[in-house]
Amino acid sequence: MDLISLPIIFSLMALLFSLPLMFFLNRNKSQHPPGKTGWPLIGESLSFFKSGLSGVPDKFVQDRMQMFSPKIFKTSLLGEKVAVLCGPAGNKFLFSNENKLVQAWYPTSVDKIFPSSVKESGGEEAARFRKMLPAFVNAEALQRYAATIDSITKQHIKTHWENNKEVIAAALIKKYTFSVACKLFLGIDDPDYLERLSGPFAIMAIGIMSLPINLPGTALNKAIKASEAVRKDLLEYIKKRKVDLMENKSSVPQDILSHMLLTMHEHGEDEKAVAVKSFALILGSLDTISTTITFVLKYLAELPHIYNEVLREQNSILNSMTGEFLKWEDIQKMKYSWCVASEVMRLTPPFQGAFREAMADLTYAGFSVPKGWKLYWSSYSTHRDAKYFPDPDKFDPSRFGGNGPAPYTYVPFGGGPRMCPGKEYGRVVILIFMHNIITKFKWEKILPDEKVIVNPMPMPVKGFPIRLEKQC
Repeated sequence: MDLISLPIIFSLMALLFSLPLMFFLNRNKSQHPPGKTGWPLIGESLSFFKSGLSGVPDKFVQDRMQMFSPKIFKTSLLGEKVAVLCGPAGNKFLFSNENKLVQAWYPTSVDKIFPSSVKESGGEEAARFRKMLPAFVNAEALQRYAATIDSITKQHIKTHWENNKEVIAAALIKKYTFSVACKLFLGIDDPDYLERLSGPFAIMAIGIMSLPINLPGTALNKAIKASEAVRKDLLEYIKKRKVDLMENKSSVPQDILSHMLLTMHEHGEDEKAVAVKSFALILGSLDTISTTITFVLKYLAELPHIYNEVLREQNSILNSMTGEFLKWEDIQKMKYSWCVASEVMRLTPPFQGAFREAMADLTYAGFSVPKGWKLYWSSYSTHRDAKYFPDPDKFDPSRFGGNGPAPYTYVPFGGGPRMCPGKEYGRVVILIFMHNIITKFKWEKILPDEKVIVNPMPMPVKGFPIRLEKQC
């Protein structure tokens, strides 16, 4: 062999040996996140739902974080390829890149349950709706509503709690939050009308987070039928309100419904579109608050020392009140009570997580996420992590004193531009109920080991029956 050809041969050999390595490195650089996508169409949706129905809603996310990556993994949910971003860094990435790299995405079931008659896209419509809400649920507006909410709360407790030794708490709390939302947002306070409207809402909530299969008997099909019934019922009320507004006969103060009716033609809307928005608004404010209040009562029943501290704070406020109803200033004093509610939402988050959609090909934690893939953040990736919440299973309201948890670790309301616009409204309703219930009653659980499931919100399976005893 010619000596001159040896370097050429060695170079060719080196190139041949390096090709697999180069291919591997290039593939590794742009590969999709680790994980599995399960069955066609169904994906891993059944496993996702099963973890909630089995009472271990964090299992789906936690198992895959351990199996694949604590930063990101892929799955398939509700018929979509999904990348789940985990930990504070994942939350920060999604929250801070809203409308830059990612945008809001809702399961296809949402459009079927809440059909729009507006020509603009669902995303544009939702964005415009979110911009309108703060004016009605911000701190300034709630200062005007505080006494009204307290009045509704007192009447609710007098009607449904005071003359009973035992109650199914979850059902009554849902009735309460429904009546508050309908009164403040839509001006509805007729008890019979509220009773008729309330039935279908639980069915719709389950249908939103269900497989996109619209066949008789499926959760989605039931939700669509429930939606049609509510929409028809609300439409009659809305048309009457519109006539009253046009003729200046309405005795209802300016609320979200009247605002939507007065501005609907600016956006090419009609009464049907307003009806859809109305019950979407009620649904969004119903289950998250109901769930939190239910579990506040549950933890207070289980933890007497926490109950006593909340009672001490609320009695102090009760004794210093200058009028019949709570004022905004009184609510601002309920600092320990809000720490308790916050710890409840850490341990039992009413809002499990939410979806986004990749607006372009993007890279996160060294993995590629193609345009159109859905992204998901989950409260379960941080809320019970000992790195962020030492002794995470312990109920400890002091975690929320001072500066509170580290950024992006506590996310019951989401974050960034899509932070829940009703956060402050929820805080006020929860605290006013806590004040009224604890200054009236002591309570104990009737079922010591009642199972808790998630479908789609956390809920004790028997509705949390409790035994009441009036305060001395």
